[in-house]
Amino acid sequence: MKKLIAIACLITSVFTFNQCGQEVSGTDYLVTIKTDQGEMMAILYDETPKHKENFIKLAKEKYFDSLLFHRVIEGFMIQGGDPDSKRAMPGQPLGMGGPGYTVEAEFNSKFFHEKGALSAARLPDEQNPYKASSGSQFYIVQGRVVPASDADAIRVNQAQLNAAFQRMLQNTANQPLIDTLNQIYMSGDMQAYQKKIYSLVPRWEKEMGMKIYKEVPEAMIKAYTTVGGAPHLDGEYTVFGKVISGLEVIDKIAALPRDGNDRPQQDVRMTVTVEEVPRKKITEQYGYQYPHN
Repeated sequence: MKKLIAIACLITSVFTFNQCGQEVSGTDYLVTIKTDQGEMMAILYDETPKHKENFIKLAKEKYFDSLLFHRVIEGFMIQGGDPDSKRAMPGQPLGMGGPGYTVEAEFNSKFFHEKGALSAARLPDEQNPYKASSGSQFYIVQGRVVPASDADAIRVNQAQLNAAFQRMLQNTANQPLIDTLNQIYMSGDMQAYQKKIYSLVPRWEKEMGMKIYKEVPEAMIKAYTTVGGAPHLDGEYTVFGKVISGLEVIDKIAALPRDGNDRPQQDVRMTVTVEEVPRKKITEQYGYQYPHN
C-alpha cells in the first residue's frame, strides 16, 4: 500500500489534489455574479449547509437577477440581495427587504472575513439576539490589510471587547480615561483610537475577569495581514462562501461614488447563476483548494 501511495504522488499532472495530498473528487456548485463592473466566481461552503442550500435555491429561481449592490463602503464591503432594489428609484433608501424568512446562524471558526468572504447580512442584535441571517441579503468583504504591528486586532473577541468597554463606561472612576478616549475619537484619528482601545485589553481582562483575547490560527493572521479583510466581523455574521476569482471587481464596485446612504450613485445590478462543476475543474481553473473532510 505504501508503494501505491508513493507512485500516486508522482503523477500530479493527471489528478488534482487537495492540501492534504488527496485527490479532489465529486462536484460542487460554482457561483457566478455578473455586473457591469466585471464578474466574480465563488464557491459555497459545505459546512454552512442551510446558507448554501438557500443561496443555490434563490439563484436557480433567478431571485437575485437585476438586484443592486445597494450599499458599498470602500475598505469594508459591498452588499446586495434586497428585492426592493430591483425597481428602486434613484436615491431611494434600501436594505430592509428580503424573502420573508431568515436563515439560522451557522458560525464556523474555519471561515473568517478575509477579502472575498461571502457572508450573510442580518438585523442588529437588539432585534435579532440569535444573529439569524437575512434570507437573501449578503455582502462580499473588501476590508483592509491589517499591519502586522496591529495583529492584536485580529485576536480580539469583539463581543467581549464591547462588553468590557460598556462596563468601563459605567464606572465613574474611569472618567479621566473616558475623557482621553473621547479626545482621541474627536480628533478623527481612528487608528490611534483603536490602538488605545487595544492597549487597554490586558488591563480589562485582569480587572473584569474577562477573556477578551481569543486563540487565532496563524493562517487567519497571515490572511488578514497580507490579503486583508474585516476581522471585527468574525463571530458576528455567518461566512458561507468565498470569491475565488474577480477580487478586483470588489475593489471597482467599492470605489464608486455613493450617496449619504452608501448607495452607489451609478446603479450596479447583478445576475447570479450557479452551475454544478467537478471540484477538480474548480481547483484547476481557479486554484481553490478543497479542505480534507
